[in-house]
Amino acid sequence: MRRSDHTTIRYTAGGPAGGPTLALIHGWACDRGDFDAVTDHLPEDYRVLAIDLAEHGESRSTRDVWTMEEFARDVAAVLEAESVDTCVVAGHSLGGAVAVEVGRLLPATVSHVVALDALHYLSLFPALSDEQTDATLRMFREDFAGAVRGLVEGGSPAGTSTALKDAYFEKMVAVRQPAGLRSIEGLVRWDMDAALRETKQPITVFAIRDLVTREAIDRYGDRFDIVLVDLGTHHFQVEAPEGTAKILAGVGTEQGSGNRPSLAARGRARDQV
Repeated sequence: MRRSDHTTIRYTAGGPAGGPTLALIHGWACDRGDFDAVTDHLPEDYRVLAIDLAEHGESRSTRDVWTMEEFARDVAAVLEAESVDTCVVAGHSLGGAVAVEVGRLLPATVSHVVALDALHYLSLFPALSDEQTDATLRMFREDFAGAVRGLVEGGSPAGTSTALKDAYFEKMVAVRQPAGLRSIEGLVRWDMDAALRETKQPITVFAIRDLVTREAIDRYGDRFDIVLVDLGTHHFQVEAPEGTAKILAGVGTEQGSGNRPSLAARGRARDQV
């Protein structure tokens, strides 16, 4: 799917056109292949769209804008190309920010926003001060590999094997440039609080229990539903595809219902898996 003359987005579409629709968005330096096994475990009546964001996976772009809003336009273009009337949008990591922006951009199309281990990392997602932003971006500019290693370590609960962490590092450090640096900058400069204020759909965050802080729950527990899961590391959709498919299908059954979790049901973290 071509967006103007600067971006070509590639995606995988499967399932019947009339089934519940789920759009899947990968994280930074990842690709849509992370969802291949998840798709295999979803109900057969699901229509699934797994999307490579610009300059990730097989998508290519020469554009100059690398904001979360622009990534959301990548997703929106796919939904339009596939004539999607209503869907759940689920994003992992940076893809969680993109999913929020898709919800904000397409309020009549997106029924529910899902973040897979995203939005709750306070050192990355909420808008940072100018000083914090400069410090974070300096780390990536001066020692890109070291900064990527830090991301992998930060997303790995105690006891995660060195081999698994090394595999994620090797994949992520090879992200295409300059898009890798520019998209990290776009995420660091993203104003999540402003985006949340303008996103009317219910938002569910499935977060790895050992990676969630009390501060994040206190700050955002009344803004989105935080569900604690025990499915592996930050990249749990790769490690536990069946469990990931189960939680996504549970959200998908709410399509079209318009039901938003009450403040009593939100406002705290709850266990699921």
